[in-house]
This record gives sequence, C-alpha cells and structure tokens, in this order.
Amino acid sequence: MNKLKQKYFIWGLLMRKISIEERAISLGRYIVETKDTVRSTAKKFGVSKSTVHKDVTDRLLKINPYLAKEVRLILNENKAERHLRGGMATKLKYLKKKKQNFV
Repeated sequence: MNKLKQKYFIWGLLMRKISIEERAISLGRYIVETKDTVRSTAKKFGVSKSTVHKDVTDRLLKINPYLAKEVRLILNENKAERHLRGGMATKLKYLKKKKQNFV
C-alpha cells in the first residue's frame, strides 16, 4: 500500500468520529488525489457508496465549490470509462476460466 492510500486508510478508521463537513472534504480530496471510484473510496473509508456520493456531490458543493468541481470532473471521467472497465473485467474472467479448464 503506497503512502497516500495508507494515510487515507487510517482516515477510514477514524471516519465515523468526524463531522459530516470534514468527511465530505476528506472524501473529495481523496478522490482528487487518487482518481478512485466512488465504490473504492467507500471501501477505503468504511462508509457506503451512497454516503460518498451524497458527500461529494451535494454537501461538498455547499462547503467547497472548487473541490466539488474537481471531484465532479473525476466522477464524470470514471462514468465515461465504466463500460470499458466492465468489458475488461468480463474478458479477464473468461480468460481465467479458459486457463483453468485448459490446465
């Protein structure tokens, strides 16, 4: 685990003890720094995908509009690439299955 992700992993353990505003800013900064998806961000911070999405789209817009705009760009990029990641995952799944059957 690299230092940035390790730093945020520790934040994930403490996430439930901070205010909603602090959580929204932390989630937003993490997404901007790592370009992670909502799902992986939720997993790292130990909160639901719905919470991450609500924090970085609605709450962050009121708290820090500049950061919210940066996050929105990354979320749009992730959404545009979503079908490519899904196709690659399916391809790898069947290649793995084929390799297991072959051996």
